[in-house]
Amino acid sequence: MYSAYVLLSKKTFQYYIGSTDDIENRLREHNSGETKSIRNGIPWDVIHIEQFETRAEAVRKEKQIKARGAKRFLDNIKKSG
Repeated sequence: MYSAYVLLSKKTFQYYIGSTDDIENRLREHNSGETKSIRNGIPWDVIHIEQFETRAEAVRKEKQIKARGAKRFLDNIKKSG
């Protein structure tokens, strides 16, 4: 199972969007500083996850969220939910 996810930094209040086949491990990597580009945002929390059968579907959703912008994407989910 693959996931597209949105993280929120408790420190900088910025979003990070990604995809993975192991969300728990990926969150650990982000919060341990292994991902240099977002190290300054530690700690990160998962605030949205969508699961898919294939990697291609997860990457497609990741790109869709990035194109829309994480905040707008999440706001639309709240409005329609």
